[in-house]
Amino acid sequence: MLKKPFIDIFIVDMTHGGKIIAIEFSKLSSYNVFGWDIYNTLTVEEKENLRENGVKLVDEDYLKRMLSEKSEELSRLKFDLFEGNDLCLVAPIHCNLDYPVSMTHHEAVAFLMKNRIKTPVIEVTGVKGKTSVIYMLKEIFKDLNPLILSSLGVEVVDDGKSKFLKKDISITPASIIDAWRMAEDYNVGIFIVETSLGGTGLGEVGILTNIIEDYTIAKGTRKASQAKVQIFSNKIIACDHDSFNNFYLDFKEKTNTFSIDGKGNVKASNISFGFTETIFQVEVKGLKTISGEILNDAFEISTFAPAPHHVQNVLSAICASLTMGISKNSLINGLRNFNGLKGRTSIINEQEVRIIEEVNPGINLATIKKAVSMLKDLPRSGVVFGGKYGVTCEEIDENSASTILNDLTEDIQLILTDELGYNVKDGIKRNFYYIPHLDEAMDYALDSGCQNILLIYRSTFPDLLHR
Repeated sequence: MLKKPFIDIFIVDMTHGGKIIAIEFSKLSSYNVFGWDIYNTLTVEEKENLRENGVKLVDEDYLKRMLSEKSEELSRLKFDLFEGNDLCLVAPIHCNLDYPVSMTHHEAVAFLMKNRIKTPVIEVTGVKGKTSVIYMLKEIFKDLNPLILSSLGVEVVDDGKSKFLKKDISITPASIIDAWRMAEDYNVGIFIVETSLGGTGLGEVGILTNIIEDYTIAKGTRKASQAKVQIFSNKIIACDHDSFNNFYLDFKEKTNTFSIDGKGNVKASNISFGFTETIFQVEVKGLKTISGEILNDAFEISTFAPAPHHVQNVLSAICASLTMGISKNSLINGLRNFNGLKGRTSIINEQEVRIIEEVNPGINLATIKKAVSMLKDLPRSGVVFGGKYGVTCEEIDENSASTILNDLTEDIQLILTDELGYNVKDGIKRNFYYIPHLDEAMDYALDSGCQNILLIYRSTFPDLLHR
């Protein structure tokens, strides 16, 4: 059968990057582009913009009619030309459809950008630690003028100076298109990307930080580990050793692993923890680089990593950087310059009180457990716990969160705040205070004589700017 001169591209979900993908396809002469606003979130202005760009907005019934008219199965595009079939259904990996999907949004972005991005790419995904790892890599590769896409925004380093081009951007794969466009006037030497639910395959190196919670997606029909397998479409992967063993053994030939417990290609030992500086030894054994070398080495690292899970994040950055072929000196110096990430784990001092901020839109049970472990052996401690709902697709098990907080010793003061704190309080069996507003809760903790305050707050960092 001859290849049709026009291909119908049907793009599902305008909310999570579909608008950007649809407009990019509409710029290509061989495609008729249709968009389905499955969550009904488009504004009047956004609808008009899509129509002006040649995107026809339709509904599910229209898709059904299109499918009924096709005599063949949907085409499966693998970054080359369509052969024979004339309908391609593009949907996010987390979308649960009753139709066979031709391409995920991740694959569509790779198809659209594979010949446009001219610099090396590192993609980062995982359940926890993504943004922190991104900013470690920023310090390590600072001399290359990196372009950064993370949940904090699009940032570029130009001659050693950082500049935000846009803040609080989504980390759906389509944001890669926007970020690259924003940086077209800068001399970018490397593109470091945080991507939700897997990778696009545009990278020389992909990082999978961990699968510490294999939460469900697509209305419970799939799990995070199944979506994040997309990161293995990159050339070489730096993967948490436990996640690799549990889910991804099929990718052994293209994977380097890291672990804090003495397993994998990159390991940590002789760890001396500190709130502002942690020092440990790194052993590298049998690590594959993108140039085809096998690396064995040992050296010392000094950086911000106040707890074991932070060291694990550092190891992922080390593993990926060595895989990219970065020099050991650049690696060591870059991590020495990393001082934590405000809006994730950071340490501040206020009124001679140490405040440990664990602020994250994806706060979950694993995060809570690891955060409270930092209070071990700290005198006169308090926990301020709370946050908001709806900041990520992954919600929180309130009963299990209550159980973790109930296990705090009574000498640790517990203050609950905001929506999450209110919903958790009925499950708390120990002494606590509920204070609705975060700033008032923090003021109370400061005035009550705590020397160490752990803030565990589920939200985006801009919500804290009033403090």
